[in-house]
Amino acid sequence: MDFPLASDLHAVPCILMRGGTSRGPFFLASDLPAQVAERNRVLLAAMGSPDPRQIDGLGGAHPLTSKVGIVSRGTPGQADLDFVFAQLQPDADTVDTTPNCGNMLAAVVPFALESGLIAAAGDVTRARVLTRNTGMLCDITVKTPGGVPRYAGDARIDGVPGTSAAIVIDFLDTAGSVCNSLLPTGNAADTLQIRDPATAEPRALAATLIDNGMPMVLIRAADLQRTAHESVRDLNADTALKATLEALRLAAGELMGLGDVSGKSYPKMCLVAAPASGGSIATRCFIPHVCHEAIGVLAAITVGSACVLRGTVAATLADVRGPGPVHAISVEHPTGEFTVELETAPGNPDSIIRSALVRTARPIMRGEVLIPASAWPSH
Repeated sequence: MDFPLASDLHAVPCILMRGGTSRGPFFLASDLPAQVAERNRVLLAAMGSPDPRQIDGLGGAHPLTSKVGIVSRGTPGQADLDFVFAQLQPDADTVDTTPNCGNMLAAVVPFALESGLIAAAGDVTRARVLTRNTGMLCDITVKTPGGVPRYAGDARIDGVPGTSAAIVIDFLDTAGSVCNSLLPTGNAADTLQIRDPATAEPRALAATLIDNGMPMVLIRAADLQRTAHESVRDLNADTALKATLEALRLAAGELMGLGDVSGKSYPKMCLVAAPASGGSIATRCFIPHVCHEAIGVLAAITVGSACVLRGTVAATLADVRGPGPVHAISVEHPTGEFTVELETAPGNPDSIIRSALVRTARPIMRGEVLIPASAWPSH
């Protein structure tokens, strides 16, 4: 059915995609403004930000459903596809394209197939994707029997109902994705010095500052008188904890070479503890001011990396079985677990040479998002 378009709205083609435990519209780069500031205005209008409910856009009133993917053909000899991830916030007018998102990454190849950017290569299609945010390369494999994307399958990921076809992501170079290296301070553990937000007294806490796909600050939950087994609701209501975590985040940002991170969505904060349900490590992650209902893909890889590296705050708590060099690390989170596969270099257990995982994704809706003409005046 064709609908008449009001003269003061612009129509922008997109496909609403679920990628892992995240969701958001995917756009062809050619369908968006080339100028960044104008592109960001279009994305804010499409998502309905800033507004806590995002009532006037596609956003889902949560950081995990306030994400956008932008895809284009890659440079021959470098990658098949280029991907730009944009993190928006329900109640802010920011569009952050500096971090990665492994969940939305899982939807890149399905979107490219659906939109005709690439063609299926037999029953299984493997494409190399360059995430422009950080220069991260990965190989993504999807099922395309008969040359058609297959979304039904038996792969289950916690945080998503039902089962779907497995999408395998092999990360090629995640170490130091935003920071200058895997351990940006050169230390497996550091001491963060802050003023306690409640008492203004000096306070020191041990932390691991690490970036294997996502800049993160790992802190033993017990050091903050927590367990890392609390509910998401309780942690989101814990204003004292969140104030302390933000003070620690600001201090860590400087040490990690990220400068003032008060307006940035990274580093993520993560409480860690010994596993409780047969996994390798228990986590409660903040993204960065809201407790994650699960854990992000690249956050899980980064936490898993800390589990296998000697001297980190996670290594003293983690249950890592077997000598390696390949480790399956089960990261427990509020809605289940997330298993990542990490491989260390032969003879050098402190060098991670490969990380891989399984995700699922699917298109939810295709069409056009209508935005006010004022958001794209040059259109």
